[in-house]
Amino acid sequence: MSRPGNEVYTHSHQPVVLASHGSRTAEEAAAFLLNHLTPGMRVLDIGCGPGSITIGLARYVSPGDTIGIDQSEEALAAARRLADEGRVTSVRFEQADVYELPFEDDSFDVVYGHQILQHLADPVAALVEAKRVLRTGGYVAVRDADYGSMTHHPHSPMIGRWLEAYHEVARGNGGEPDAGRRLLEWVQAAGYEHAHATASSWLFATPEERSGWAELWAGRRLEQTGSEAPYGEDADAIREAFRSWAAHPDGWFAFIHGEVLARKP
Repeated sequence: MSRPGNEVYTHSHQPVVLASHGSRTAEEAAAFLLNHLTPGMRVLDIGCGPGSITIGLARYVSPGDTIGIDQSEEALAAARRLADEGRVTSVRFEQADVYELPFEDDSFDVVYGHQILQHLADPVAALVEAKRVLRTGGYVAVRDADYGSMTHHPHSPMIGRWLEAYHEVARGNGGEPDAGRRLLEWVQAAGYEHAHATASSWLFATPEERSGWAELWAGRRLEQTGSEAPYGEDADAIREAFRSWAAHPDGWFAFIHGEVLARKP
């Protein structure tokens, strides 16, 4: 199927976003998958972004091939630079659409997706397409945040306003910000079997963690359909609320990720 017309990647590919995404590792983001990887497997990472997780996966399956795909050439350029710097030769990065993968049927042992299904208007269709390129018995492994689980202390009404606005923007862009809780539903609807659901969390509580998380959102521009600014007249107050929260010695921000590992029948 072709990409739905109302679908927009909410987070954009600004430098602050690419830098944050580029700090992610396979050991953290794919912990629920790693024990199932063996050398020689062929892996596809859908929505690979700047490639740090993809390169990590490649090290587990080398000399097997690992391919990362993304819609953004900015993200792919960053991924290729990272692979070159690390001299990882068993990985490559291509521009492609998750709804129309440019690969043959039954050609991968694993399809992995991190924080991608939440941005898709039809996640089940993307999972069906992933199933097409998987070999029989191959694994699909997906992980997505659940924004509805986000909690913080000390409480700030403006951070609450940010979360409300983010839900509105993400859903207006065709996505589902509370995707984590729906992964099992989507994977099973796509026809996979032996689906195993887990959850993990992110916590920002040290001064460095709080500062990084606050600046990520204070400095981020959200992409959206339409022309109105997502936070309206509250934009400056939201930025200040994040920075004030980060400076508080008791600051704490946490949320869960849903994870599902399943197999192609």
